[in-house]
Amino acid sequence: MNYRYRIYPNITQEQSLKEWMDICRVAYNYGLREIKDWCNSRKCMVDRCSISHEYIMAAESPFPSEVNQLNALPNAKKVFPRLGKVPSQVLQQAIKQLHRAWERFQKIGHGFPRFKKYGQFKSLLFPQFKENPVNGVHIALPKLGLIPINLHRPMPSGFVVKQVRIINKADVWYASVNIQSDVSIPNPMPHGHPVGVDVGLEKFLATSDGVLVRAPKFLKVMQSELKLLQRRLSRKKKRSKNYEKQRLKVARLHHTIDNTRKDFHFKQAHALCDAGDMVFMEDLDYRTLGSGMLGKQMLDAGFGQFRTITKYVCWKRGKFFGEVSARGTSQECPECGVEVRKDLNIRVHHCLSCNYTTDRDVASGQVIRNRGIELISTAGHVGIQNAYADGYAYAEISQSRSKSKSILGITRKTKK
Repeated sequence: MNYRYRIYPNITQEQSLKEWMDICRVAYNYGLREIKDWCNSRKCMVDRCSISHEYIMAAESPFPSEVNQLNALPNAKKVFPRLGKVPSQVLQQAIKQLHRAWERFQKIGHGFPRFKKYGQFKSLLFPQFKENPVNGVHIALPKLGLIPINLHRPMPSGFVVKQVRIINKADVWYASVNIQSDVSIPNPMPHGHPVGVDVGLEKFLATSDGVLVRAPKFLKVMQSELKLLQRRLSRKKKRSKNYEKQRLKVARLHHTIDNTRKDFHFKQAHALCDAGDMVFMEDLDYRTLGSGMLGKQMLDAGFGQFRTITKYVCWKRGKFFGEVSARGTSQECPECGVEVRKDLNIRVHHCLSCNYTTDRDVASGQVIRNRGIELISTAGHVGIQNAYADGYAYAEISQSRSKSKSILGITRKTKK
């Protein structure tokens, strides 16, 4: 698990961290340049050579793999002494980060790694420690010494610190401490009271128990202040000191909005776990919905992040989490199952067959709950069928629409 704490480096430590990030950024870009040159030297037009276009390399030149680039770092430090300022393992992690992006590009087929501009490298990873670096109110890092840290919550006993990532967000410094314990935690099994959750823009969520939560609209509340700060930023001369000061004000406001939204999501996830033992949500693809007509409102609500946080909180608290099909949840009666067609402006569900009347969003939550009960296999529930829930050993293969399908390493479409 990762525990994130606020740290307070002094001026010297902060300057060192920023310089290390820039050095790692240069090493990242240099490694990416080697990969692109090697790839470009292996392709050209069918009827001509690429002397005027691409960088020509020897045919026997090996691919600049992760191992080759890591082995080249000691000699590179002799040529570029600036590289020696960064701890060796931290510099190695920058190269490894590049090759993780390269492997992901080969696996998915899109998202070629890009060069990082000045200021875009925002974190440093310290992958190994001989002893626990967190001691009381300080954290000890190589070549930096003791840095004050705010341990707002204690680390659980029985865990050891594996690695620490230093993060800079809006000129605010954090330490993400990765802790590990060699214990076996069983996956939560279906049990207890089920809760279906329907999310929306008018009401952030509606549960099958009739609980309605108003949409807080984090960005809309602070939009006027953000608009004023961005207007002032647009009038500053780029790369000037006043521009940098104003840019930090805009970044800090965005950071405040992000923290407020995430805090709200965690509180609602814990409230759902308090209300029931099984939580069911829809398998919607919120990335597609975020690019639609109401994309701004969808991104402001952060439904995808909320679903991920809810799944994590359910696992941590021993609650079962499942995803059900989202097709027609608002057009079905939760009592008799008859299709009840209604437009978006109709906010009350009224079934003519069984005369069941309730809030539209509550009815959708009850339909999601019923579908979740049908999908699980547990004692005490009628209609035993196979369960599917993402990430569980006993689950069938999920056909969730929220997952992107891999094209099995194909990086370009073949011409017929």
